[in-house]
Amino acid sequence: MQRLLKSDQMRDADSRATAAGTPGFTLMIRAGEAAAEAAARMLPEAGRVLVLCGPGNNGGDGFVVSRLLANKGHNVTVAAMKLLSGLTGDAAEAGHLWGEEPLPLAGADPAGADLVIDALFGTGLARDLDGEVAALIARVNAAGRPVLAIDIPSGIDADSGLVRGAAVRADRTITFACRKPGHLLQPGRAHAGIVEVADIGVSCDGLSGPTLFANGQDLWRKAFPRPGETAHKYDRGHALVVSGGPANTGAARLAARGALRTGAGLVSVVTSARALSVNAAHLTAIMMRVCDDPDEFSDLLTDDRFNALALGPALGVGETTRRWVETALEADRATVLDADALTSFSGSAEAFAALTRAPRETPVVLTPHEGELKRLLAGSGEASAEARAIAARPSKLERALGLASFTDAFVILKGADTVIASPQGRAAINLNGSAYLGTAGSGDVLGGIVAGLMAQGMPGFEAAACAVWMHAEAGAGFGPGLIAEDLPELLPRVMQDVLA
Repeated sequence: MQRLLKSDQMRDADSRATAAGTPGFTLMIRAGEAAAEAAARMLPEAGRVLVLCGPGNNGGDGFVVSRLLANKGHNVTVAAMKLLSGLTGDAAEAGHLWGEEPLPLAGADPAGADLVIDALFGTGLARDLDGEVAALIARVNAAGRPVLAIDIPSGIDADSGLVRGAAVRADRTITFACRKPGHLLQPGRAHAGIVEVADIGVSCDGLSGPTLFANGQDLWRKAFPRPGETAHKYDRGHALVVSGGPANTGAARLAARGALRTGAGLVSVVTSARALSVNAAHLTAIMMRVCDDPDEFSDLLTDDRFNALALGPALGVGETTRRWVETALEADRATVLDADALTSFSGSAEAFAALTRAPRETPVVLTPHEGELKRLLAGSGEASAEARAIAARPSKLERALGLASFTDAFVILKGADTVIASPQGRAAINLNGSAYLGTAGSGDVLGGIVAGLMAQGMPGFEAAACAVWMHAEAGAGFGPGLIAEDLPELLPRVMQDVLA
């Protein structure tokens, strides 16, 4: 699995490595060697290299790279924030081995280089960049020359991916031991370019704090549903998707189609009598169950064969939808809540969380985008201080983890860098998304995929992460012209690849 480390976890991992007998300077040499190899792949023969060195260990890595590239015949210029005499610790030793006094940052000319190496600030950055450093970063970005960042582009927060005042735009980033959340979260992902991970002898295992991953098949493949030789449709679950009124039925059908194509043995749309003819005109393999209100839905759910529910898209915002949600959660079935199911509790986050926190044996998955999360946690009404604080967190990762903990539910916080989070502090950041998924109804299909996987018995976190990955893979595979109706029909090929 592709583990991610936050900046404090990376410091802990480094400390453990040195405590186990590997000197910090040895780690710096190994990091510099890996960066020099990455740089050499980006350079012409006898290339002109500008290395920008900060005041700490990231700058020390830069001095190591400078020496190694110069030894290979490249024309290396170093510009640094401090003179050699001002460096301390391992960085001072690396600067001493380089041996030449660096230029001041103001003397750096990125436009005259074949490659710029950014070794200004690494994962430990704790302030916004301004003044002379910000001016240099602006020159680097404007020069249009290839850029290699060491560890993470300077100015990108390693934990949140946010820009701290100004940030380098790199073509490639070489990082060590594990990637950091800021390599995957936007806008850090766009600034980092291609990210390469080098093994320098630091272990990512056994660290305290959240357990973070890049979302991929290794995270959930073992739990992926595989029907046995004698399996029949009733073994594969029966998902229910609740439809809106006559003018708002399409979202439920998209979700239902996603659940069916994902492998649920049976899928039914729960429709009002008024919307029955509209839904019936469009559905064949998907069945219908007529329920005109939450009380009838409660009666329907006395049949325990209905083991997965999805509701929210186009259901309407208001008290009636709140009652549908209450009924679904009281029934203790694997449940996906999206869109209006969340917005109907705007400003009533505590009331919503009281429902999702109630003792239950089955998972609840919430699939908000950023607007829905903020309406739920900090919308008009009496939102709690805890809920408002979660909504105000600057990091998308921390917002997703906060909502998961607050509601005791699994969370898919959607976007170009979708985050999947569990109440226990486990999270994954998706990598294979596509801008073409930004089309009406795409999120409805995603909710249906989650429900379809849970109907087949896939655990909540694995189902959420798998659904996000498959949804993104389908969208990226189609590309231009994608509409939501295409997505379910692309899933069989994606699933074949997973099973292969």
